Amino acid sequence: MTATPERTDGADIYELFNHDIGYEIRLHNALYENMLCPFHYYGVADITVNGELLNEKSDFNLLTSNNRIEHIIDRLSFYGCDDGKPKGLIFCSRNAECRELSDGFNNRGFKTIALSGQNTEEQRKNAVRNLETGNLEYIFTVDIFNEGIDIPALNQIIMLRPTQSPIIFVQQLGRGLRKLDNKDYLTVIDFIGNYNNNYLIAIALHGDTSYNKDSLRKCMKEGISGPSTINFDKISQERIFASIDSANMQTKKDLITDYSLLKHKIGKIPSMVDFITHGSRDPFLYVSYNGNKYKSYYNFISQVAGDLNMNLDSNQSRLLEKFSLEINNSKRVEDSFMLKKIITDRFFSIKSFRTDIFNKYGYNITSETCNSVINNINFRFIREKKDGSLMPVGEIYSFKIAKIENNKIEIEDTLEEAINNKDFKKYLLDSIEYSIKTFDRNYHKNKFISGFILYKKYSRKDVFRILNWEQNPVAQNVGGYMISPKKENCPIFVTYQENQYDDRFVDNETFEWESKKNRTLKSPDVIEIKTNKNLDLPLFVKKDDAEGSDFYFISFLTPINNSFKEVINKNGDRVVRIRFKLKNPIEEKLLEYLCSIR
Repeated sequence: MTATPERTDGADIYELFNHDIGYEIRLHNALYENMLCPFHYYGVADITVNGELLNEKSDFNLLTSNNRIEHIIDRLSFYGCDDGKPKGLIFCSRNAECRELSDGFNNRGFKTIALSGQNTEEQRKNAVRNLETGNLEYIFTVDIFNEGIDIPALNQIIMLRPTQSPIIFVQQLGRGLRKLDNKDYLTVIDFIGNYNNNYLIAIALHGDTSYNKDSLRKCMKEGISGPSTINFDKISQERIFASIDSANMQTKKDLITDYSLLKHKIGKIPSMVDFITHGSRDPFLYVSYNGNKYKSYYNFISQVAGDLNMNLDSNQSRLLEKFSLEINNSKRVEDSFMLKKIITDRFFSIKSFRTDIFNKYGYNITSETCNSVINNINFRFIREKKDGSLMPVGEIYSFKIAKIENNKIEIEDTLEEAINNKDFKKYLLDSIEYSIKTFDRNYHKNKFISGFILYKKYSRKDVFRILNWEQNPVAQNVGGYMISPKKENCPIFVTYQENQYDDRFVDNETFEWESKKNRTLKSPDVIEIKTNKNLDLPLFVKKDDAEGSDFYFISFLTPINNSFKEVINKNGDRVVRIRFKLKNPIEEKLLEYLCSIR
């Protein structure tokens, strides 16, 4: 039995028991089952001292200044504890800081002690006894109480150091979660400075180890269910969001570490689906790693696992990369679903495919979508440069995946030959299953609108694919919006805090938007938006460019007829300003997040 199966020292404790796990329960489930004391977490901005934000490299004198001590005491008093009699552990960064802060508290009338690895076991036991009996209010320490200590009487945990590991964070939080008669809750106060790794706080608190930035932002917006609560002041919350934006969550070292941890746990090389099953890192991060260096999970395994007698030739490897990156990214399930059906059935009717989708997801797909899926899995949608011109990838590499004849879909030579290689087939099917399972996890019928899931994120390329465009348009031609060649749709992309335009939410049901520059009421695109009642107008928004290239799907829009106005915007450009009604009012937490100024 252990509370720390994933160890910071890299030890494989699963091997000791032949990877046979009798039972497993994680922090949030234990809280839900009332096995632990509920906690109230408060993320508090650490102060600026002498005009300098506290960070990992802050000078010792800043960490122990009178201003900081007064700020800590003020926040401890403000948030308090369940019975008004604090019994707290305070985790610091350095031993010298630990001693100095303890002295500062004692000089202000508190009863505290500083403990470090230099103290004897007996000294530590005496300090714990004094804390439990009320003779001490706080124990300042660095890392010696992370694990192996049982103090049920603790009612406060104070974090005065940057979070360097979610494992250690949970260990330190867990010191105060033991239940005790008359102990109603644990108070956790986390002083959040300008630390690079602040995003680890979100991972630790929410138990989301996917390292998927969108998932972490969602956790931060939605909070936690059950009797425990998570609260951040505005500054600390923005510091965490900024850390999520800037963090590199795909370092080779971290990818290998999480791969090794899962391999230890299950006793074999994990598949992409294994990562999902065991709540580990989002395995698509292995596919999209560092500017697509790996491009497929197979490539990652080949590099880190050594000689496994796997053998894909260059064409098979390239094809697997394209499937992994462009088809099985979980954004449109029909693509992966059809690819799987082609591999397993080889020949089937369009009607049976449409029936399968309806039976599983409860929506009908059009013949246009079926044609788009075939177009996509034959790699005619995505394009690359060859001899100075953009060409469909399928044409460049002569990929022949599947064809439609007489309303029947049939496997073609390139895929038929490739799946004769057992390694290719194994890793392709794993990629497909990952895509389908990830889509299923995010899918809710009441939030699924014309191919998009409300508030999920999509790249421009994802959007055009889902809208059944035959080819992915050149990014420079898109700008903030583009009307489809058949005038069926016009996706609108907005970077909310970009200064070029005055695009804004007027309220949760109304969006005000500006056209491209040099437009008038007589411009063809403006006329199309105003008069074409069959033109779908999906809105996609991201907070700022620091979030990356993906946009939240907000809603389909309906233009308000009398709102079209020619104006000169703040950049001096002639534009047309339009107001739209959102067919689905935006949820309050996302609206608040997008509109908050960083």
